[in-house]
Amino acid sequence: MPPRECSNKRKCPCSWNDCERHGKCCECLAYHLKSDQLPGCCFPPEVEKTGDRSINRFIKTRQG
Repeated sequence: MPPRECSNKRKCPCSWNDCERHGKCCECLAYHLKSDQLPGCCFPPEVEKTGDRSINRFIKTRQG
């Protein structure tokens, strides 16, 4: 069985549309985790647009 194509471009909430990983969730997650970050889809829209995708920022958004 050939590998599945991972593409979710229509549903991807990332505001950085020029990214080569846009809509490719598996690649995006691997890329961001290497830098101790999370993808933009893990954040509320107003936070995602700031570009701060740090794990610390994620924790702060979850604490309310």
